[in-house]
Amino acid sequence: MASGLGGQVLRRSFQRSVGGPWNYVGGRRCDPTHATAPFKVMAPATGREEVDRAVRSAKDALPAWSKLSGRERGQKLMEACRIIRENLEDISRLEVQDTGKPIWEARVDIGSCADALEYYGGLAPAIVGQHIPLSGGSFAMVQRRPLGVVGGIGAWNFPMQTCVWKVAPALAHGNTFVYKPSQFTPVTAVTLGEVLTSAGVMDGVFNVVQGEGEAGEHLCHHPDVAKLSFTGSVPTGSKVMAAGAGGIKAVTLELGGKSPLIVFEDAQLENAIKATLVANFLSQGQVCSNGTRVFVHRSIAKTFTERLVSATRALKIGDPMAEDTTVGATIHEEHARKVLGYLTSAREEGAVGDLEGGWYLSPAVLTNCHDDMKVVREEVFGSVAAILVFDSEEEVVRKANDTLFGLAGAVFTRDLNRAHRVANEIEAGTVWINNYNLYPTEVPFGGYKHSGVGRENGTTVVEAFTQTRTLYVEMGDVDAGPLYVE
Repeated sequence: MASGLGGQVLRRSFQRSVGGPWNYVGGRRCDPTHATAPFKVMAPATGREEVDRAVRSAKDALPAWSKLSGRERGQKLMEACRIIRENLEDISRLEVQDTGKPIWEARVDIGSCADALEYYGGLAPAIVGQHIPLSGGSFAMVQRRPLGVVGGIGAWNFPMQTCVWKVAPALAHGNTFVYKPSQFTPVTAVTLGEVLTSAGVMDGVFNVVQGEGEAGEHLCHHPDVAKLSFTGSVPTGSKVMAAGAGGIKAVTLELGGKSPLIVFEDAQLENAIKATLVANFLSQGQVCSNGTRVFVHRSIAKTFTERLVSATRALKIGDPMAEDTTVGATIHEEHARKVLGYLTSAREEGAVGDLEGGWYLSPAVLTNCHDDMKVVREEVFGSVAAILVFDSEEEVVRKANDTLFGLAGAVFTRDLNRAHRVANEIEAGTVWINNYNLYPTEVPFGGYKHSGVGRENGTTVVEAFTQTRTLYVEMGDVDAGPLYVE
């Protein structure tokens, strides 16, 4: 554990995080003023009044926070990065308790949260406007101004990472934030609140409200929320976008995917197999960018599949806190049954594979798949890899793009020309060449088509979390033309 004030605050919170209180408003944990039905994770549901309180807190904090210099805001985000890194093990264990993912993976996720805070802490002083010289000595100044209160709604597969990817750039740009985590993973967003407070972020700048649909809906429609940032399913994302349109709010959506992973005959086979494991079985397959449609050239399909199945059988399913566990638990029983339903459907449609499962689901590799199968066309969000055989480059590009989604994709080949040629044809926001599921904070992430609107990470978020104000300075006399006669 870290020493000093930050460590002391976090040490106390870790002892009670799993038991609540669950909201974080005005710089402290608090119980809802009117708790309703409990969630399965024992977090109290939060309604309209609690959202109003959090938004009011964020609105009150906005003037003071936005008037800090970028350097001052950046210093606080950098300090939050330091606190997370010093407490990485404890926060990772909270993430495991929340999600069921293996501890080694949680460490990677929490480390990426520290990276994002560090990146945007460093970027904050560089968020500046423009000086534009005009004729006659006149000039314009273009200022970068924060949008105001940002409302964020997160997903349960990467609870803290999803939160930080939204919060770090928003705060760096001078906005304040109200965040609603998934009802299935309520813990670490509140922990982030305590980290930020310990780092010197003023009370009310970041607030957390728990809840289900009602809380999220009210947050989206709240008149004092200037922007919405959502990660989750396409149907819910559509509702968020509609709410944003009704209130003329800026909207960023990071939604689902059904990404293609293409393995050509000249691919380095071992790397392609390792990447396919990462692209399908990370977080029990509960990753929006996963390459669940694995297109393999016919000439190597048999060898590739045999080696992939062998590697999959070697994965160890078990206690997510155990260091040697590679596959943890599915988020909850209802979702596990949904994934099993896709496997049953695949078998009925002719796929072949190991379909054993339970709440701890065995990763499945399905062969004999075709493009019209339900398991091939819809997002399963589970440890299910579908192998599809192809013969030509033209064919696989056409099939790869035959989807409503466009979040990610990958090309495995040693032919540099083909790698770039095919990657440039894939309709997706991110395409990896000879790797998969890498998300450095420095580069944008987001999707085409039904996979979303806007981007997270990188410098593109400058546009997402600011608005411009132009000041025109006239250094001469006003020229009214024929409108003015002396």
